[in-house]
Amino acid sequence: MPTSPNEARGLAAHLFCGPQGLDSWKALRPALEDSLGYILRRPDDAVCVHRPGLTLTWGELGDSVAELMALLPALDRDPRLLADHFQWLKVAPDTLLTGYYEPWLEASLTPDDTFRYPLYGVPDDLKTIDLGKFHHRWKGQRLVYRMTENGIEPYPDRAAIDSGGELEDKGYEIAWAKDPVDVFFLQIQGSGRLALPDGTSRHILYEGKNGRKYVSLGRVLIERGYVPREEMSMQRIRRFLNANPDVAFKLMFENPSYVFFRLSDTGPFGSINSILTPRVSAAVDPSMIPLGSACVLKTALMDYGTGESESFTSLVLAQDTGGAIKGTRMDLFCGSGTEAEQLAGHLQERSEVFMLVSKKVMAVRETGGE
Repeated sequence: MPTSPNEARGLAAHLFCGPQGLDSWKALRPALEDSLGYILRRPDDAVCVHRPGLTLTWGELGDSVAELMALLPALDRDPRLLADHFQWLKVAPDTLLTGYYEPWLEASLTPDDTFRYPLYGVPDDLKTIDLGKFHHRWKGQRLVYRMTENGIEPYPDRAAIDSGGELEDKGYEIAWAKDPVDVFFLQIQGSGRLALPDGTSRHILYEGKNGRKYVSLGRVLIERGYVPREEMSMQRIRRFLNANPDVAFKLMFENPSYVFFRLSDTGPFGSINSILTPRVSAAVDPSMIPLGSACVLKTALMDYGTGESESFTSLVLAQDTGGAIKGTRMDLFCGSGTEAEQLAGHLQERSEVFMLVSKKVMAVRETGGE
């Protein structure tokens, strides 16, 4: 939905990159270069947006991002230029903004009595197939499975892997964690860092999943009366699991989805295969907002020092996806460490998102390229 020029200029006047830890809009250039690189790897004439009132190709999206990169130095002087050069297309209905972060967990690359909860790489027998190759109705759907003597079967769920020993001692372990709750939260976030016994650390990154449906443990705890809805946060879930070890595993098994990892010296990476930037990179539903897009996010974020919410109007980049990110929902990457965990754990904010498309691109499209 196009935003009026006056409304766009009013919003642009409040743009500020300080809450993202940036001292200049020019600091966004490396992340924008990553987004543009992803866009340029797509077919130039292929459609990336096809919604009522807007059709856009990857080439046109690339032109918009390139224009934004060129404009960055001038934004420090006058952020309202963003309204002069770009059409602000409001994502409707309003966005539910949530957050994710890069958790740290104590782990070892070898098992012992302290580190005994395995983190697995992708098993050799996990197979994935694009169902769209078989029928157009299944376009975009993928089937995760394994072959057994009885034929194709769903891949084992969380309970079968963590309690039933489905992958035990088959050589798929890449590290061992100290706390099974840490492993569960690592799988929800999709990547993290391992704090190793020798004082070093390694990134641990998403590499695949078992194809089972994701079930929110927070929702389970609310529905069963364990935690009041108004108290729900990631921190509250963790406290409950730690305080109730007798039911913790059974409750975690309610989520059959299971994530497999790989170790790396760099990270974390988003779906466009670039390193995520705190409070800049965001996970989106690509059917709503194409990956690589630049957006303006108007919301409120909690200040770690005061615990109070503060207004936030700034540029964010669609650089990641997530299994639970559907429709207009957006998941903001909050960074790494305690402050990031606190912000991500409490972030449930009704927000406004505006996708930016160059007015030059829109004018050419409206005139049919004349």
